[in-house]
Amino acid sequence: MSRTLNKLNARRVVTIKTPGYHSDGGGLYLQVSPTLSKSWIFKFVRNKKATEIGLGSFGDISLEAAREQASEYRKLLKQGLNPLAEKRKIERELHLSVAKSMTFAECAAAYIGINRHGWKNPKHAQQWSNTLEQYAYPTIGKLPVMEVDTALVVKCLEGIWTSKNETASRLRGRIETVLDWATVSKYREGENPARWRGHLDKILPKPSKVQNVEHHVALPYTDISGFIVKLRNQQGIAARCLEFTILTAARTNESIGATWDEIDVISQTWIIPVERMKAKKPHRVPLPPRAIAIVQEMSLLKTNEFVFPGLKRGLSNMAMLQLLKRMGLPELTVHGFRSSFRDWAAETTHYPNEVVEMALAHTIKNQAEAAYRRGDLMEKRSLLMADWARYCEQGI
Repeated sequence: MSRTLNKLNARRVVTIKTPGYHSDGGGLYLQVSPTLSKSWIFKFVRNKKATEIGLGSFGDISLEAAREQASEYRKLLKQGLNPLAEKRKIERELHLSVAKSMTFAECAAAYIGINRHGWKNPKHAQQWSNTLEQYAYPTIGKLPVMEVDTALVVKCLEGIWTSKNETASRLRGRIETVLDWATVSKYREGENPARWRGHLDKILPKPSKVQNVEHHVALPYTDISGFIVKLRNQQGIAARCLEFTILTAARTNESIGATWDEIDVISQTWIIPVERMKAKKPHRVPLPPRAIAIVQEMSLLKTNEFVFPGLKRGLSNMAMLQLLKRMGLPELTVHGFRSSFRDWAAETTHYPNEVVEMALAHTIKNQAEAAYRRGDLMEKRSLLMADWARYCEQGI
């Protein structure tokens, strides 16, 4: 490394047009390319190995600034340090600093974007976004994710913890998941302030203490046959889907997502795959004659793979609710007809509770009973659903 410094001057740097390295001394060079573009280079030898560090283009870095940077690198060499390693260390720290400045909202968007294709319900991503935008972002959305602490999480939750506890519980879980993702991604460090067990459970009351169970409004089972009469007079796919849903005691997403390959008309069976089942298990459903008739009617209108087609894919999950409104029954919910079926079975039949619960695809809460149960009681459920269909159609 030359001991003579400041060999170049401002005019020389501007006018030089000879390609190659032009020394300013002390390891600093002006590099001129064959196309006459110019950049600053610092050269040094350490452990018998020659190394170059680019300082930037002549258009961005002045001669004075290049000399100052070269001087800093020479000081590092005197200290026994590698200037290139130190430069990379500073760049990593700067990158980490920028990364850690990611806001909570940016981390949430990244998490949702990565996981949206793995969620079985396409609307799950929108539900995540809506919940966070409404309740979390006003408090922590614009904050660096590394600054989110327990007090801020509690602030997001406390306004709805008692009034909308189910929503608040989902919100807490989603905040916890985003913060876990941010920690694994190295955007934050330390414990998760949204963790429930052993943390927030010491601050907030248990959900069971404040949660108000909201039951889906159900039609009394004694009125079901009269309702079916009115439903039969309704035109459209939503009406046929609702009747099919009632006759099978299915959930909305199970029926609107039904595809032709799930239904076997010969065996009069509908097999709902695990992806649409709340219990995460496939569910066999015996189809009474009227349900089969609806399926055959829909086959004449087949436009895609869905039994009850919508404009693009399956029927909208709002279609049956809109139908109930048009029928003058806006207070009813589709899910409520499962309660109508449950009440009918309990009040008017002698079918064992486990048969009815399995017809509703409810999870067995008794783990010991669940461990010993192997079958799905299909024959008994076929009789049950046939009786339910006859009860529904008694006014026809």
